[in-house]
Amino acid sequence: MCLILTAWHAHPDYALVVAANRDEFYERPADALGWWDDAPDILAGRDRAAVNGASGTWLGLAQGGRFAALTNYRAPSEKRTDARSRGELVRGFLAGSEQPDAFLHGLRPRQGVYNGFNLLASDLQSLWWYSNRAATGLPQRLQAGVYGLSNALLDTPWPKVRSRVAAFAEALAADTGRRGASPSPYLALLADTRQPTDDVLPETGVSLEWERVLSSAFIRSPRYGTRASTVLRVRHDGSFDMLERSFDASGCIGERHESGVLRHSSETA
Repeated sequence: MCLILTAWHAHPDYALVVAANRDEFYERPADALGWWDDAPDILAGRDRAAVNGASGTWLGLAQGGRFAALTNYRAPSEKRTDARSRGELVRGFLAGSEQPDAFLHGLRPRQGVYNGFNLLASDLQSLWWYSNRAATGLPQRLQAGVYGLSNALLDTPWPKVRSRVAAFAEALAADTGRRGASPSPYLALLADTRQPTDDVLPETGVSLEWERVLSSAFIRSPRYGTRASTVLRVRHDGSFDMLERSFDASGCIGERHESGVLRHSSETA
């Protein structure tokens, strides 16, 4: 993922709301949102490009009430070709049973086998963030509120993070919380292709041309761009709806929607 907007206990009806864009090369094979045949409790897209023998996903939900999502930390000079797939971290949490803090603390001894990452993990009782590039080196429990995450640390004020957090907060405030309420306002804010001026672009070690391309919430270029836009809403009673739009270089190529009730309620959170 390259942009994850998260509302944790910031709406009277929802425990968790997520609006996210996954950016990737168009040629990289991936399955769209769905329940996995070999892990029927997991609802997620699936990266089909194995990296050093491992693969996984970028964002998902498990029937037992577990949520996880991942972004890469952009630091091209630090990238290792022998690193393991970061997507296996999301898959590992969704398929497991550890509490989020225990899972994230357990990553610390082996964090070096992965290139830079940010990982959000929740069991709907708590929401945690961890990055193997954070100065503290420790997972952080997040309080109720709205958060923005791109390819730097949590709430790093890149232009697209600032603008989309503001738009996300507005969409959240306008969401009636009624069952069947349209996710269109969230999808619209994820579709923003505007690029900021050069003077406010971050300097992450890529060329200025690439900084421009990567600066919009929704990315378009001939070979690389936003591949999926996802909206997830989980209510306090455990009911959820999740919608994903898939894209290639030509535009939208499909839409998937899933809804149901998780076995684990967040009412006691």
